[in-house]
Amino acid sequence: MSSYAKRLWLEEDLGDDYRWSYRVSAVLFSGRSSYQEVDLVDTPTWGKVLLLDGKMQSTEADEQVYHELLVHPPLLHHPNPKRVFIMGGGEGATAREVLRHRSVEEVVMVDIDKVVTDFCAEHLERNKSAFRDPRLRLINDDARSQLEAAPDSCFDIIISDLADPLEGGPCYQLYTQEFYKNVVLRKLAPGGIFVTQSGPAGILSCREVFTAINATLRSVFPSVVPYAQHIPSFCDAWGYNMSFTDPKQVPLSAELFDAQIEDRISSLPLSFLDGATFTGLRQLNKTVRTALAEETEVYTISTARFIHGGGVKMSA
Repeated sequence: MSSYAKRLWLEEDLGDDYRWSYRVSAVLFSGRSSYQEVDLVDTPTWGKVLLLDGKMQSTEADEQVYHELLVHPPLLHHPNPKRVFIMGGGEGATAREVLRHRSVEEVVMVDIDKVVTDFCAEHLERNKSAFRDPRLRLINDDARSQLEAAPDSCFDIIISDLADPLEGGPCYQLYTQEFYKNVVLRKLAPGGIFVTQSGPAGILSCREVFTAINATLRSVFPSVVPYAQHIPSFCDAWGYNMSFTDPKQVPLSAELFDAQIEDRISSLPLSFLDGATFTGLRQLNKTVRTALAEETEVYTISTARFIHGGGVKMSA
């Protein structure tokens, strides 16, 4: 890709008949692991951009939005989170946010691709401290097998920061009812909380996977809280689902949410998330609320849905 660096535009398919593009000012790394293509590019708008198999994973400009929303709601809702399991998260940003919580004693992060984790530990400045933190135990292996091998009831929080459920890819099996019921639920300690990124959640895209993931979780957990936020580099609202094992657990008020941040999180303040913001993110628009209410299909191995979109194409 480097020969195109000075005149390169990268295009990413967002659907069957539309795509978006952005200009690249430099190609900082381009390689391939046993599992996927790995690229790091510099862009005028987004700063450094990490690409896996040609799909934008995160950007310097707005990655903190995605990761703060994935990590802090479940940890702030738990009374005393000590042990956290991360599925995926190879770039290290999810672990970085988890490790900001003073109560956390151990983070087990399992990402299958050692090339990605080694590369991100070396090149992504924001995340270097997470990889060096003694509380982090990084395992390069299959997330499902590692979680299955863990003792039952051993994690306070389980975070799914996996790739989107793509047709032909292995990750869709980790969005299924079978996995949530037979693995995730069993490994959570009493009062444990599970959160997963859940794909696009806009008015035109929410039925791709967001509503089905929500319905699947509701078939397993007694209480599920969906929320969403527009993420500029994803060109859409992005959905999350936070699942409680305690049926009496309810979302925190904005005031208590802010008090938990003040009491529990060390170092710099959160850049995006606070109590008022999280309260607002749970107020989904009517179109998305209707789609969630109407959804009846749950993910199984044989009935999975897949997300649209494709990798990067180069053009001068």
